[in-house]
Amino acid sequence: MTAPKTLARIAGSLYLIVAGLTSFAGLVNTRIAESGDAAATADNIDTSATLFRIGFASELVGATAFLLTGMALYLLLKHVNQMAAAAMVTFVAVSVAIQSMSLLNQHAALTIATGQVYTGAFGPTGSDQLTLLFAGLQRDGYLIAQTYFGLWLLPLGYLVVKSGYFPKVLGVLLVIGCFGHLVDVFARFLAPGFGADISLFALTPAAVAELSFIAWLLVKAVRVPEPDTRVTAVAHSGPS
Repeated sequence: MTAPKTLARIAGSLYLIVAGLTSFAGLVNTRIAESGDAAATADNIDTSATLFRIGFASELVGATAFLLTGMALYLLLKHVNQMAAAAMVTFVAVSVAIQSMSLLNQHAALTIATGQVYTGAFGPTGSDQLTLLFAGLQRDGYLIAQTYFGLWLLPLGYLVVKSGYFPKVLGVLLVIGCFGHLVDVFARFLAPGFGADISLFALTPAAVAELSFIAWLLVKAVRVPEPDTRVTAVAHSGPS
């Protein structure tokens, strides 16, 4: 049986990989895809095809690492409440499935932007519009997956509070982060302009919570209660 401290550090290492790779992939996509400008988006993807491919691979590896993070935390925290731990890892699995499938749209955008056959079939304007369409579908798919990136923090926060392994404030921050993700998702879909304006504010609590949790997992791992030596001493001093 793997020790709690070892599981915690494995989870923290995987979570750090998730944060690094998905942030890099998001930065690449943001810099290359020009919202509303099909020609610029297609040209950027074509001229930065290698970087776009690296971003694709980074997000795929990050999604895999996220699933493994959820599994490691399930093993660490299932003794606290198995139903909550199962809900946590289910939300992770759903988010990873949606995120991975949305990467097909990113690959389609890359294929169209770099393939002359599509320019010949649809013309330069039609090809560029298809590239923008698939790039937008990838972005929207990631936003849908973000719903579950948020929801997994709710049972995780509960387990963190109840486990005794971590400061309770970490669990509270994770729960607040859950609602920050949900506000960001629904604001972006229901009122895109307003959602874009408040996105940074909505996601800041989640970023603070998750980075703090990663740091605790890596540095402190878990707080394992010391055995009560007084009880042990009384037990040994009793009648034989």
